[in-house]
Amino acid sequence: MDISHIQPDWKVEKIEIATLTGERARSAGSNGRLGDHGKSCSVRIARITIDGMAGFGHTGSLTEELAESVIGMRLVDLFDESGRVLEPYRIPLEYPILDWLGRRQNTPVYELVSAVDRKPGSPLIVPCYDTSLYFDDLHLQNERDAVALLKEEAEQGYSKGHRHFKIKVGRGGRHMPLWEGMKRDIAIIHGVAEVAGPEGRIMIDANNAYNLNLTKEVLAAASDVNLYWIEEAFHEDDALYADLKAWLRERGQNVLIADGEGLASPHLVNWAKKGFVDVLQYDIIYPGFTHWLELGAQLDQAGLRSAPHCYGNAYGIFALGHIASAIKNFEFVEYDDIAIEGMDTSAYRVENGLFHVPDKAGFGLDFDEELFARRVLANGWSR
Repeated sequence: MDISHIQPDWKVEKIEIATLTGERARSAGSNGRLGDHGKSCSVRIARITIDGMAGFGHTGSLTEELAESVIGMRLVDLFDESGRVLEPYRIPLEYPILDWLGRRQNTPVYELVSAVDRKPGSPLIVPCYDTSLYFDDLHLQNERDAVALLKEEAEQGYSKGHRHFKIKVGRGGRHMPLWEGMKRDIAIIHGVAEVAGPEGRIMIDANNAYNLNLTKEVLAAASDVNLYWIEEAFHEDDALYADLKAWLRERGQNVLIADGEGLASPHLVNWAKKGFVDVLQYDIIYPGFTHWLELGAQLDQAGLRSAPHCYGNAYGIFALGHIASAIKNFEFVEYDDIAIEGMDTSAYRVENGLFHVPDKAGFGLDFDEELFARRVLANGWSR
């Protein structure tokens, strides 16, 4: 990123922290390893004031001590020579810093970081998928009723503009008897595929609840579905992924292998470069936006695909749209339908399976400054 325009007298004057709360459009159930995710959500937001102007963004792990050390620093000193936010300030402050830069220049963040061949000023439109199809059916004894429920939920997403869907699978890993759970997974995959139609892409995510042989059983049973990838089939293992990749190749089944969220193996990128994994999914919040600027370029060079993970963080959803402009082989925005009080996302829209990123300054999000100030007093702090 070009930082030559940053003036040497731009200094950090104030940092304020607050938690904003909200809800998903629909309560989310269990996945392959965890219980109900519920409906309530929150985001920790920092407002940074530099040269009399404010920028807003998600903050993680920002301590009052670090904030105090940043007050009075020159903005340019928060970056390295290549225009990347320095490591100590990334997760704590990269989002409000980048938002501030975009606001000061009256340009979207995606224009600041763009590395993809696209005409400046042209609309940024990125594929997205509905990530809300959890184990909302565990209370139902009848498989037919379970399929009907998940189809109804997929239809809700379809009515909101989605055409691609990620389905949580792995019911037999913890929440149901093994074979009964696998059978229900397969039935639900087929049901949601009916809603998506032949052009809709289906992703399935087992949250490590399968093993290699269960994965093959499910993929074989879903070979008639437009299945795009399987995510976190089992905990990352190069021998097992090499076996799965060879098995898919022998069958001529074009399903991608995706992994990388959570406590991912440190060897995963190298395994991907060896051809065992196709799509990398480290989180857009942790390790974050600047990390993805670096990793995305590395993956592009290796011919690998990027699909940064984002679930449960309403701010990260919109950051995904901007990072897409920096990564040639970017796959999808992971969309979780969340409304946060005081965070206006109305400039964004989902239409026909595509995420339309607005041509607005910064990250394109507007914050209710009066509400934010009240939240700072109620649950945050300022320095």
